[in-house]
Amino acid sequence: MPHLESRTIAVQSHLRDQVADALRAALIAGELRPGVIYSAPTLAADLGVSATPVREAMLDLAREGLVEAVRNKGFRVTEMTERDLDEFTEIRTLIEVPTVGRVAATASAEQLESLRPLAQQIVTAAQEHDVLKYLESDHRFHLALLALAGNHHLVQVVADLRKRSRLFGLGSLNETGRLAASAREHIELLDLLVAGRGQDAENCMRRHLAHVRTLWADGRAEAERREPALRLGGR
Repeated sequence: MPHLESRTIAVQSHLRDQVADALRAALIAGELRPGVIYSAPTLAADLGVSATPVREAMLDLAREGLVEAVRNKGFRVTEMTERDLDEFTEIRTLIEVPTVGRVAATASAEQLESLRPLAQQIVTAAQEHDVLKYLESDHRFHLALLALAGNHHLVQVVADLRKRSRLFGLGSLNETGRLAASAREHIELLDLLVAGRGQDAENCMRRHLAHVRTLWADGRAEAERREPALRLGGR
């Protein structure tokens, strides 16, 4: 697995965080498959670290809903159903669409324009097929935009929803360029907000979230058609 190949991890950095990032990358790429049980010692061997930071990182991912502990075996990657996808999208739509309208009415042009570099980073990452950079920039853009509404708890709720849903399936779509259209919607949304077109911005956000939901579903289906990943836990 490319994302789990042995690599040098700096001692001075937090091993737990670096291991968690590597595991998230493997999830994105489809190298860790939903429903499969992976053992901490085997993952640790692939990463070139001890089993302890792997277990700690897996516990972090479990709290995010991405994996679940399996007694005496390891961790199983959580499977998302069509209903899960629908419910995540519904909740985000209920929160983010009206919040975008509120931001359009209250945020200054300077505040909105400060988000443009992030929006452009999303587009650039999609063009360069860098799915990890795409997700990082997308995450920062959406949360920074919502933060302009001034409700910290709202931002945290959306951040949690994104952790539970955004990592599955996009790696396979990255190879086909499917992320580019979704990336450009961030520029469109920002332009509408700067122009003060609140209703159009809400419609754009609603369409964008529906598009993301389709990407999740299509990405997951494509990943399932690909060559099965190495089942570390089943060896």
